[in-house]
Amino acid sequence: MFWWKSEVRPGVWVAFTDAGAGNLALHVDDDAAEVLRRRELLEAEVGLKGSRFQYMNQVHGSAVAVIGGPAASPAVANPVIAAPTADAMVSIGLPLAVMVADCVPVVLVGETEAGEPVLGVAHAGRPGVASGVVPGTVTEMRAAGATTIRAWIGPSICGSCYEVPGDLRAEVAAIVPATGSTTSWGTPALDLPAGVRSQLASLGVTVEYSGTCTLEQDGLFSYRRDKQTGRFAGLVWAHD
Repeated sequence: MFWWKSEVRPGVWVAFTDAGAGNLALHVDDDAAEVLRRRELLEAEVGLKGSRFQYMNQVHGSAVAVIGGPAASPAVANPVIAAPTADAMVSIGLPLAVMVADCVPVVLVGETEAGEPVLGVAHAGRPGVASGVVPGTVTEMRAAGATTIRAWIGPSICGSCYEVPGDLRAEVAAIVPATGSTTSWGTPALDLPAGVRSQLASLGVTVEYSGTCTLEQDGLFSYRRDKQTGRFAGLVWAHD
């Protein structure tokens, strides 16, 4: 069910699911009731009590949704709202999910001076990396009171596999130079995880984990490999 999972600070967990957890997205050609059942199984597996993961309607943009208000806490049941149209979310302790199948899932954890967890997730595909969705998420977390922030980068397509036209590589690399890459067979490529790491480094955010290549791993969903495929999730949650 999990490709990677860890308690990253007392009471706060980060995880990335695998294909064994099944497709968690409602926007692909799958039975909605079955997708919701898988989400519930996942919530039960991680021990969420009276709370649920908040998902979003991802559109390859840079909008960041703030979930819950300043009084929200992991001890309060999460009244999950309709999925916001955004590519990143920030909350004070409320569980968050981001879905991918080659794009970069970024999970972030910070804390306020009072010790409250400030959580964030971002969906960083090519447009999102270029438009700064990850820096925008860090900005919103700091606005919510986060002091120190750390990041976990989930599995995504690597710079040796993500082939793109040469003009597209030049366009994105002009904005985020670290994304410029070449495939293992010698054609132009983009290294989106490297781009995300460079953006985080420029903001003083430490990357604690960077995942493997989705296209190279059968245990992960990959749109480039399979086209008609599901989505796995990056997750962050807090509980006692």
